[in-house]
Amino acid sequence: MSSTETLDRQHAQIDLDRFPRTPLCHQPTPIEAMPRLSAALGGPSLFVKRDDCTGLAMGGNKTRKLEFLVGEAMEEKADMLVTQGAVQSNHVRQTAAAACKLGMKCHVLLERRVPGRDASYESTGNVLLDNLFGATHEFRPAGLDMNAEARTVTERLQAEGHRPYFIPGGGSNPTGALGYVACAREIAEHSRATGQSFDWLVMSTGSTGTHAGLVAGFHAMGHELPVMGVSVRQPRERQMQAVHALTQATLEKLGHDGVPLKKIIVDDGYVGEGYGIPAPSTLEAIRLTARQEGLLLDPVYSAKGMAGLIGMVRSGFFKPSDSVLFLHTGGASALFAYEDQITALAD
Repeated sequence: MSSTETLDRQHAQIDLDRFPRTPLCHQPTPIEAMPRLSAALGGPSLFVKRDDCTGLAMGGNKTRKLEFLVGEAMEEKADMLVTQGAVQSNHVRQTAAAACKLGMKCHVLLERRVPGRDASYESTGNVLLDNLFGATHEFRPAGLDMNAEARTVTERLQAEGHRPYFIPGGGSNPTGALGYVACAREIAEHSRATGQSFDWLVMSTGSTGTHAGLVAGFHAMGHELPVMGVSVRQPRERQMQAVHALTQATLEKLGHDGVPLKKIIVDDGYVGEGYGIPAPSTLEAIRLTARQEGLLLDPVYSAKGMAGLIGMVRSGFFKPSDSVLFLHTGGASALFAYEDQITALAD
């Protein structure tokens, strides 16, 4: 079978055209080599998938998900997007921007999930941009079921006469995960077109939609690329179960059989003290990647994923001959909410 025939077969296996979709995203995003970081670590060949370059509101991985989520919202004739996230949520920023682009309103719930931050944490970084995009918001204390809270608010807004469409935190449901099924196909197409294959894909894993979408997409295509998720919040077993559940639901939506739990790979060694709290390895990853490659990582997600990649290289997890692809999920706007810790890195 020719490579063109193989690609046509893979497209047929994941027919995304049957799902509502609204163009929001610059794609395909580039794949770039990271030779200086590779050399600095003395490790395998490192590459980065630049999903920080998706375009909408400084970019990020949530834009891919929002193409399908907002497509569904428009099909339902919604006039408002409702979602939730932590105070410095990248997902909330991109959802608010998508609402502006399509002439919708946006209402968000922000969870005060990260302890010990000063008052500026709720007015700078992503929150500054949320406000610029005109999103209205409510705060909630840590520890609540935030999706349940947001659903209740959605019902209230509907009773007030709006036509709201609810998006779960991170855009992580089977509809949102389709964005990373599309990304999986994009990576497979890159390998087919260039002859460049990868042995591992490393990424941050949090609300599970990106991780699950990639696993589902590669599985549906029969493309064997293991996905290593570096947890930013939950213990390994809990994160594996959550990713697996969404992977199964996404494959069901696509009309494909599921995958065994062993296909879900998670490393929880880089969480540190908790969500949104940069560990020393997080801060090292921010500095090292900036100084070696001119890439900006965020202290909540992408830098913890990169810390995991760096730790794995140093521990000999990868073979010297491996090619390792890192998924950059964006989020650099959150750096400004961590000014004290980031300033210290410049010394």
